Amino acid sequence: MVLDCSDNFATRHAVNSACVKHRKPLVSGAAIRFDAQLMVFDLRQADAPCYACLFPEDGEVEEVQCSTMGVFAPLTGVIGAMQAMEAIKLLAGVGEPNGRLQVFDAKSTEWRSVTVKKDPACKVCG
Repeated sequence: MVLDCSDNFATRHAVNSACVKHRKPLVSGAAIRFDAQLMVFDLRQADAPCYACLFPEDGEVEEVQCSTMGVFAPLTGVIGAMQAMEAIKLLAGVGEPNGRLQVFDAKSTEWRSVTVKKDPACKVCG
């Protein structure tokens, strides 16, 4: 399994491609300003989405650096702890990755969840 804590899309996509190729679970976490996201991509499952299903490599995304925009320091601890929890659950075979992107707003201390399906046209896993 791989825990991705990188801060740029190029690295995230490279890590995702390696995980897809080797069918390894990917626990992805990211934080910027007061916002964070977390998702488990269990690439051992044939119907599981990959990171590129959610954020296509050729998609229009604005690369925003933490060094420019900043990050609420405790937020990285929250997301890191959540990534560790998901990794331990995978290792122990407890629970199931739910195929949802978990988005956390640290200003309001609220989580929301977005279901992500595998993209049959995905250039990485489709």
